[in-house]
Order: sequence, then structure tokens, then C-alpha cells
Amino acid sequence: MRTTSLAGRLIPAGLITLSFVPLLAGAVRLTEFAGGVADDRHTASALPLTVHIVTVTLYSLAGAFQFAPGFRRRRPRWHRAAGRALVGAGMVAALSGVWLTLFSVLPPGDAGLPAVFRVVFGTGMFASLALGLAAARRRDLRRHRAWMMRAYAVGLGAGTQAFTQGAWIAAAGPPDDLTRAWLLGAAWLINLAVAERLIRRRPRAPRRSRVRRRRSEPDAAGLVRPHGDLDPVADPELGHQARDVTLHRAQ
Repeated sequence: MRTTSLAGRLIPAGLITLSFVPLLAGAVRLTEFAGGVADDRHTASALPLTVHIVTVTLYSLAGAFQFAPGFRRRRPRWHRAAGRALVGAGMVAALSGVWLTLFSVLPPGDAGLPAVFRVVFGTGMFASLALGLAAARRRDLRRHRAWMMRAYAVGLGAGTQAFTQGAWIAAAGPPDDLTRAWLLGAAWLINLAVAERLIRRRPRAPRRSRVRRRRSEPDAAGLVRPHGDLDPVADPELGHQARDVTLHRAQ
């Protein structure tokens, strides 16, 4: 019980922590829009960018609690209702990210391979959510959980990208455009690899409780009545008395 309760707290906390950097960047961008200090490139795509930031924030924060096992068991109705809303938010986040990649003005270094990665993984996120929703409607909860984990792993790609790029900068300095592109792609692949590992992990077999056996004792008739047996058994230590009683009962 304590292990489940601890996991119910650590899983959402870890997922929210992973998404902290991109959510902070999104909050800063919304603050710039509200204050009228955003640059021309972001202002030109203010509406789709705002939609993307809001839906990603909702999907990342509320979606983290969907993977807490105790929370799902205690609040199944909330899990289902929030799941429907989060599927919609995730789909809008994926499509708006693809739209921004294809139709907005990209900063230097974001065209080419990074754009290909964003379109591929954004499309994959949308498809995973659709497949997860279809599985839930079929009551196929195992596949539903698997597809939702894959979609969420892609959705948290920006959080892992902060770590992959930060580790590279700390070790080798700022990356060039090609290296940065592969660091972005590696973050999505890392998330998906972790998700697949969790999906394919076999559940632990329940631990068998140890039952202490009590020594069987003869009753007043000289018969041993072992625990769990329906018929009495003669005790050889009682000699002919036990055999006589058994023979008498057989007659």
C-alpha cells in the first residue's frame, strides 16, 4: 500500500518536472503576447502559437496524473472524463505543432531536419491518441494504455530535449545545426524507448503468503485430523487402537 501511494506521488511529480522547462518557455511567450513585446516572427503566428502553448500545458500537467495507479483506482470517473478532454487537448497540441512547423516563419536552424522530426513525431502523437481512443471504446484497456503512453512520451519530447542539449553543451559546447537536430530527435527516441520498456514490462507476480503449518494432533478417538483433509487418518504412533477404530468405522 505504501509503495503504491509513493508511486502515485512520484510519477506525476517526475513527469511534471520533466515538462517544466518547455512549460516555462511557453509561459514567458504568453506573457510577451499579453504585454505586446513579442517579436514580429512570433506575433505573425500568435493565435496558433497560443493554442499550442495552452493545449500542451494542459496535456502535460493534467496528463501526468493519468499515469498514477492509485489515482486511477480511487477516481475512475475523473480518469475517464479527464482522459476525453486530454485526448482532445493532445490532438490539438500535435496538429498545431505541425501547423507551426509547416506554415510559420521558422528561426535559423529549425528548418530542414528539425522540421522533419517535428512533423513526423507530431503526426505520430496524433495517431497514437486516435488509436488509444479507439482501443478504449473497444474496452481494450491494455492497448489503450500502451498508445496513451506513447503519445505522452512524444508530448514530453521538448522536456527531454532540454536535457540532451544541455548535456551536450556542458560536455562539448554549443552544437552545430546538424548536431542540434539529432539531439532533438534523440530526445523523442529516448522517451519512446522508455515508454516501450514500461509497456512491455511484465507485471510482478503476487507474493505468496507463508502459512505456518500446525502439527496435527489425534482426537479423542485416536484419529489424526490434518488441517484441510476431510477424512481422518489413523495415527501409526497409536498402534492397534488406531487401526481397530479405523476397521470398526470401515465396517
